[in-house]
Amino acid sequence: MTTIDFTKGHGTHNDFVLVPDLDGALDLTAEQVRFLCDRRGGIGGDGAIRVVRAGKVADVSADVDPDLWFMDYRNADGSVAEMCGNGTRVFADYLRTHGLVTDETFDIATRGGLKRITTVPGGYAVDLGPWRLAREPEAQERGMDSVVQVVGIADPVPALSLDLGNPHTVVALPPELALGRIDLTTAPQVDPHPEQGTNVELVRPVGPGHIEMRVHERGVGETQSCGTGAAAAALATWWWAGRPDDQLDWVVDVPGGRLGVHISDDKVALSGPAVLVADGTVTLPA
Repeated sequence: MTTIDFTKGHGTHNDFVLVPDLDGALDLTAEQVRFLCDRRGGIGGDGAIRVVRAGKVADVSADVDPDLWFMDYRNADGSVAEMCGNGTRVFADYLRTHGLVTDETFDIATRGGLKRITTVPGGYAVDLGPWRLAREPEAQERGMDSVVQVVGIADPVPALSLDLGNPHTVVALPPELALGRIDLTTAPQVDPHPEQGTNVELVRPVGPGHIEMRVHERGVGETQSCGTGAAAAALATWWWAGRPDDQLDWVVDVPGGRLGVHISDDKVALSGPAVLVADGTVTLPA
């Protein structure tokens, strides 16, 4: 049996188990990730993050600086994911807290590309990089590109698909549907269903530049927050509104707290808190 160190952290209650692997000797299996994220038999989290140098990871592009810290992100079900917006802030806080990074602005490597982190009052801002409409021709023609069936809603509702390095499907709820009464214990059904799955965000406007949302994450279920999901929700709402130049800064309320989103041309940035809760050791299953 193998005993490892871990740190538990969260960003607006989107929680993670961070595992330091500074020499690149540990390769977490899907079963081990499921154990770590199990809220009854393990540590508990929406995902696991291995802290490792980019040069020690097989599926990192050869042009990435091998000395950069790589955020090896896994969903709670053990599946490999491109990255996680809230996770980038928690990852950044781990690096700075443990003295692995001392600069106030620095890059980290992810499967979704390099992400620039900046320390800001109350947390971190993350340049998530470029975004795009996943099915732009249909979106431009119809204002939507898919429909989503959610338990408790009689008819499928229109949605917009976005790619932020990971996939998102954003639903603007009809006015008569209360966000808090939607049932997300069962995964929403997206048609057409993206080959790699998708995160589904349910959105309601609060005011100018201000929305609230809930999210069902692929490989996890409903979470208290999703960073890239918050960015996707703000982008979709902004796009539906005609992309106004005076609404580039957004406030996104999620069950776990509040996030900031800034839209700049074809890029988007996310800001919010990061909290490291506890350190410990755990014995992995054989």
